[in-house]
Amino acid sequence: MTTMYYEKDAQPELLMAKKVAILGYGSQGHAHALNLHDGGYDVRVGLRLESSSVPKAEAAGLRVLSIADACAEADVIMVLLPDTEQKHIYDTDIAPHLSAGKCLLFAHGFNIRFDRIKPPEDVDVAMIAPKGPGHLVRRTYLEGGGVPALVAVEHDATGHAHDLALAYANALGATRAGVLETTFSEETETDLFGEQVVLCGGVTALVRAGYETLVEAGYQPESAYFECLHELKLIVDLMYEEGITGMRFSVSDTAEYGDLTRGPRVITPDVKAEMKKILTEIQDGSFAAEWILENEIGRPRYRELRDAGKRHPIEQIGAKLRAMMPFVSAGKQKVSEISGGDTD
Repeated sequence: MTTMYYEKDAQPELLMAKKVAILGYGSQGHAHALNLHDGGYDVRVGLRLESSSVPKAEAAGLRVLSIADACAEADVIMVLLPDTEQKHIYDTDIAPHLSAGKCLLFAHGFNIRFDRIKPPEDVDVAMIAPKGPGHLVRRTYLEGGGVPALVAVEHDATGHAHDLALAYANALGATRAGVLETTFSEETETDLFGEQVVLCGGVTALVRAGYETLVEAGYQPESAYFECLHELKLIVDLMYEEGITGMRFSVSDTAEYGDLTRGPRVITPDVKAEMKKILTEIQDGSFAAEWILENEIGRPRYRELRDAGKRHPIEQIGAKLRAMMPFVSAGKQKVSEISGGDTD
């Protein structure tokens, strides 16, 4: 049975009695630190002292320490550093300060699931994973709401790991929306799968393929952009609010019939078979090993593919059209300007 937790299930006093360290001040880090700070919790931010995020965190009224000093001081340590940097920083700056009874928190299970980080047996290990980017975690908190989150306990040394993790979720505002019970393995594997085959990889490949098909057939790039990218938000918003059935109710009968009859011709059984292969690569650790190696050799393929994506014609035409539609970004701050970035 699915277990969901809300504000009534949390015990805020458990976290209020602890010293909390937030490691990192990127997308999630800035949101966690500021939400806890606003809630009156004893929070400090752990950063490389040469990081460009140090003055940003200090300007926001937060206390900043080196990562090692923050971990030495704290009872609860939330690791919000890039997946590929966590092991090295854990070994050098976190592990030496993990005394018995401390709680080590993660927002993603990658390093625990793939055995890159192995905390001592006398330390609690748990996860609070907000199901939204950091700028939404912060914005919804300020608006009096919250972003849903996942909670998982990998190791309960004190007998209070779950309650403390739930108290942390409450401090973020997540219990206002609901916190779902899961495991480190389930969160990691489903998160990677969703990113790769639907949310990021699948959507971007589908959008580009549709755009290219129209342009290659002689249609205006502007028209192709509007049909294959710009209007995607309208459909996703409908699905977000009312589900797939609700979206189909809201569009025209022509659009719905095209959806029902042509969608399966695009996402064929062969596509689903490839999705299963990708899931297997995640489950057996192949993807993790590939990504770790890519980082160890300097990310050459990652950089090549990312740069190629930036040069795609849809990016040029998109920038031109968005400049003509100031309402798209009106009142919104670019995510890249909110914090110091994921590398901090």
